[in-house]
This record gives sequence, structure tokens and C-alpha cells, in this order.
Amino acid sequence: MGASIIDGKRIAAEVRSELVPRIEALKARGATPGLAAVLVGEDPASVLYVRMKSQASEEMGLRSLTVRLPADAPEGRVLEEVRALNEDPSIHGILVQQPLPPQVSTARAVASVSPAKDVDCFHPENVGLLLIGAPRFAPATPAGVVEMLVRSGNDPGGKHVVILGRSNIVGKPLAALLMQKAAGANATVTVCHSATQDLTGIARTADILVAAMGRAEFVTAAMVRPGAVVIDVGINRVPDPTKKQGFRTTGDVRFSEVSEVAGAISPVPGGVGPMTIAMLLSNTVRAAEGAR
Repeated sequence: MGASIIDGKRIAAEVRSELVPRIEALKARGATPGLAAVLVGEDPASVLYVRMKSQASEEMGLRSLTVRLPADAPEGRVLEEVRALNEDPSIHGILVQQPLPPQVSTARAVASVSPAKDVDCFHPENVGLLLIGAPRFAPATPAGVVEMLVRSGNDPGGKHVVILGRSNIVGKPLAALLMQKAAGANATVTVCHSATQDLTGIARTADILVAAMGRAEFVTAAMVRPGAVVIDVGINRVPDPTKKQGFRTTGDVRFSEVSEVAGAISPVPGGVGPMTIAMLLSNTVRAAEGAR
């Protein structure tokens, strides 16, 4: 019997529907939530992601703004645009789309965003608040993973969660969220990475396995304990001459074989991706509610 599918699209729709009355209440007092993205260059994945965020914002009745800069834009120009957005009272959430070109420091760009508008939760102040269990915002993708688990009946409380990947965007903040003494958390967390020995053996101890290393179809059935919950955060383009665009989108999990072993699994696409956008919208609404 195959694994049950954790439908990120359905859960994201639930989250977005719960935002509607909050957005209406904000608009009633003349405060339409505004989300701005700073996009430097034309990285295809970044362009698509920013477009999807913009479309989702408009569908929810939020103000959406994209600041597009050429790939050779100097760091000073990027920081100037961020400062202008910090000072714009109609913008409540700001994200600087990554990756950035080499001449722009990711650390400086992230730190230039006002912590009160940092809906990606990348600013050092917000990262610190997350770690001590008092988050201003929860990072969108990690928060989306937690919502998927809880709303699909797979509460991580008391479970052993193994996270494959230690990035600042997913692995580290997800570990911080899951280890908190709080609802939707209380997990025992192990983070694996490129220097982990016996990765397969550790992965097989997981009640919940989260793949977030950015390596196409890396996780095989041999790495999954029968009945475990598998969350696939990866989004990878794999060459496929049978496809019109010349590639197919796949996750970090070899879905066809892992779905025969796992108890539940999230697909790619249609899993974590829609949840990331839903949680970004949620953070933007939260920022607007807290604005003065």
C-alpha cells in the first residue's frame, strides 16, 4: 500500500482562506497589506518565484510591488532600493530575492531590511528571536513545513525529525522551530549535512524525514524507515528531452520508490512550494497588523 499524499495545495488554500477576514479588517481601517520584492538579475527560478508571489498577493487583495534591477546593479543601488521600501508606509513586507549576484553581499542586503518588514525572517535580529522562541515572524518555508505536518495529522511533538540540509533558509530555521517548547514543535531534531557519517543509517531512524539539500532525487527508499513521514522541500530541474521545455521538475526525494515505503509524503510540485507562498502572505498580513 502506497503512502498517503500530503497535499500542499489544499493546506495552503486553508491558510489563505483564514487570512481573508484579517485582510478585510485591515482594509476597513485603510491599511491594505503591501508586499515588495527586490529582484536583481534574471535568474529563471527567481523570476518565476517572484511572479508567483506577486500573483498570490494580488489574488488575496494585497498590494504587490516588484523592484527589478539588472544583474550588474552595484550593491549600493540594491541597498538604496531597500531603504526606500523601509520608509514606504504602504509596504509592510520586503523580501530580497536570493540568490544575489556576486557583487552584492547577501548578508548586507538581508541586514538592510527593516526587521519589522522582514517577512522572510532572514534579518539577524529575527533569526535570534526565532532561536529563543519569541519569533516576530516564522521563516516561510520552515513554517510551511510545520503547518503541513500539523494540518495533515502528523504533529511532530515527541517525534524524531531528521532534516537533510543545514541552509540558513530551510535546515537551520526549521530545526529551531521544531525544537521549541510549543505547539507544533517539541520534536527531537537531528540535522544532517555533507559531512555527516552514515547518513542513510541516521535517516532511517526518523519518524519524520525532511529533505532540503537541493540534490535531485537524492533520498531513496533505502533511507526511509517504513511508515515514516517524508517532506520534500527540494525543487530541482532535471533535463528531460521528452518535455516541451526540455526539463522536468523534481524534488530531493525519489518519489516513485519512497512513496511505496513511507506512511505519508509530500509531492513536488504541489507540496511545500504552495505552503511557502501562503506563509509569506501570512507574515505580510501579520506585519501590517503590527504596523503603526
